[in-house]
Amino acid sequence: MNANAPTSEHIVKSYDEELNRLTGEIQRMGEIALAQLDAAIDAVLERDSDSARKVVQSDAAIDTLEHDVSHDVVRLLALRQPMARDLREILAALRIAADIERIGDYAANVAKRSIVLNQSAPVQLAYALPRLARLAENLVREVLAAYRDNDADRALDAWTRDEELDEQYTGLFRELLTYMMEDPRNITPCTHLLFMAKNLERIGDHATNIAENVYFLVHGAHIAQVRRKGDTTSSLLPVDDPR
Repeated sequence: MNANAPTSEHIVKSYDEELNRLTGEIQRMGEIALAQLDAAIDAVLERDSDSARKVVQSDAAIDTLEHDVSHDVVRLLALRQPMARDLREILAALRIAADIERIGDYAANVAKRSIVLNQSAPVQLAYALPRLARLAENLVREVLAAYRDNDADRALDAWTRDEELDEQYTGLFRELLTYMMEDPRNITPCTHLLFMAKNLERIGDHATNIAENVYFLVHGAHIAQVRRKGDTTSSLLPVDDPR
């Protein structure tokens, strides 16, 4: 038994190191995605198309990291054959990486829209986007910290706060519709702002997905309560809208 102890300890240590590397890759993904979001909103406010293009181009870095995470997950599953908590940890990493990749995509979408928006006259309601972005960014930071610290309570708190982001999105949606009805010249730029705001709202949804995965990772059970949604924009759309 004693002769095998060093080998067993080495295997455990190696496995822990691999899990730590996986967590580190996901944290790096999150930081890049948040930096992209900040840069995209700055590009909107400053009407800087060159900066927006850089945001779009940098999205490839997140895609590369997600590929690395997927590769590491497959290798861990094949070589370690994890069970119980270890298996949850590996699968959570895979799901969280996918959510972060989508968050990066939405940040890039905001940047792409800003390039087109810059071809129109400035729209006053663009000022509301940073408020949405800050809420979305805070949610993402909270769930990433919860994942890093295995903090299910912190994840659950962020999960419940997504309703505030939904409510602000709904308020901006109503304002933009009113602005468009008051002057047809506002329709094109406001339509771009609507899509940008929806991208920010969707970032919040992916943050809640991460929160749910953290909660399941820690407790081995799903969140029991039903998440309240503050997004009521579907009631403002035509009944035959494909949404």
